[in-house]
Amino acid sequence: MSSFSPDLILHGGKIAVMDADGRFISALAVHNGRIIATGGDDDIRALAGVGTEMFNLEGRTAIPGIVDSHTHPDGYAARIASWEMVSPDKIDTRAGLLSRIAELAEERGPDDWIVCYRFDDVKSGGYPSLAEMDQAAKGRPLYIQRTDGHLGLANSRAYTEVGLGTDPADPPFGRFDRDPASGAVTGLCRETAALVFLSHIEAANTPEMLADGLEQVFAEWRGFGVTSVYNSLCGRKSIEAYQILRAQGRLEMRVGIIVSGREEGLVESFIRAGFHSGLGDDWLRVIGAEWCPDCSTSGRTAAYYEPYVGAPIPGEPEPNTGMLLYEAADLAARAVAAHKAGLQVMIEGVGDRGIDFALDAIEACLLAAPRHDHRMRVEHCCYVTPPILERLKRLGVIDSSATGFMYDLGGAYVANRGQAAMQHMWPHRSLIDAGVPAPGHSDAMVCQANPFLALWSMITRRSDDGGDLDQCQAVSRIEALHAYTTLGAYAGREEAVKGSIEPGKLADIVVLDRDYFTCPEDEIRDIRVQATVLDGSILHHE
Repeated sequence: MSSFSPDLILHGGKIAVMDADGRFISALAVHNGRIIATGGDDDIRALAGVGTEMFNLEGRTAIPGIVDSHTHPDGYAARIASWEMVSPDKIDTRAGLLSRIAELAEERGPDDWIVCYRFDDVKSGGYPSLAEMDQAAKGRPLYIQRTDGHLGLANSRAYTEVGLGTDPADPPFGRFDRDPASGAVTGLCRETAALVFLSHIEAANTPEMLADGLEQVFAEWRGFGVTSVYNSLCGRKSIEAYQILRAQGRLEMRVGIIVSGREEGLVESFIRAGFHSGLGDDWLRVIGAEWCPDCSTSGRTAAYYEPYVGAPIPGEPEPNTGMLLYEAADLAARAVAAHKAGLQVMIEGVGDRGIDFALDAIEACLLAAPRHDHRMRVEHCCYVTPPILERLKRLGVIDSSATGFMYDLGGAYVANRGQAAMQHMWPHRSLIDAGVPAPGHSDAMVCQANPFLALWSMITRRSDDGGDLDQCQAVSRIEALHAYTTLGAYAGREEAVKGSIEPGKLADIVVLDRDYFTCPEDEIRDIRVQATVLDGSILHHE
């Protein structure tokens, strides 16, 4: 053993190693941000020196820090300062939404935007009409982003402010919904049509503002045990914000950058500069590049072969099989260029048609530049039918599973796709049995960042509203936790440094208020994090 003393010792607990043997230990030692020893209490405590901090777990359970492999902390950071959260836990009726908008209008100037986010029409009384939004906003421009981030609502003043007028043409890969009878816009905007408003609103964002917001977001998420995030669709301003935090010593979350293919020219600039996956350090690292051709099942826009079921949204296409946001050849060309340049390729696919579309581009990458351990990912990858499962396996593709959807959006999935479809929705039992790597992720801010909600859904196959997600795909507690630890790290090529509690790995550890492995099943979603250790420092402690 080395002559130096550990900086920190955790002892007297039940610590899940998360190795292949499913071992538990009672103690570990940390030096200079790394785990240097694991084992029993007596052996590890004997390593203590004069300056060693001793943390007695008092019988509590500890797990590796959560690796959330697909999140949007920058999007949350952009909204936390001035946007109004209208999630169902805050506003659960349409009348309540309109009343809150009216209150905000009274507080704002006549030209100030009212901008809301995390609206869920399924749980909050349906979409308000254009007339209702106009009345509530009292002449101010109003934009309401649906929780999935793929749809939004805008009032008449908002259409005017962005230069669309009263009869806008649909943009490529987007749609301004219209009343079937009158042909007038309803205010509901899909995909690139919604981006017209978002781009206008977010133009004023600065990297400095995002940096300040990210500090708040990460402080909140560390309280859920999250120690690493991979920032999906990360844009230029967000990348600058992370560099500001890193340079100023303010970055208290490990961040993987997934460069946004949605921001035209950004991936191409990385390619030209010779940047590749793995560039960076243990705090800030380039993971890969991502494109988003598929959409939202809860919003009834994701691409499926079979039409949506349930009540249609007024103005949606009939029959509705969803939409795709790229031409196949264009997406393949972008993905191939990134793959050849050494950037890990990630493509969103939600419905079965959307997943096949993503896999077509990935297959083009492998034809152009075969690579055994490529770790290309289909993001969200919800509706995995047996043929798609076989294709994922054959191509060696990671199913980057949106397990957060199960808890927050599962009820909408049942309503929009039917009960029978749930046997193939987030099919973790089948994925594990087939040997397809399937890390889980929250997609926060779309869904809640708390991983124990999604873990509960993976184990129980139920959504927050009681929706039945089909028990045939249930997994064990340790299998579910692997999705947020070892497999999360694997999805970003960081399994050598994180995801399990072993000597040499980063000292990112989470202490729980109850035993995740033995507590009553329904208590899993109630688990609270009592301490979060990041880089060997206790940054959250209750």
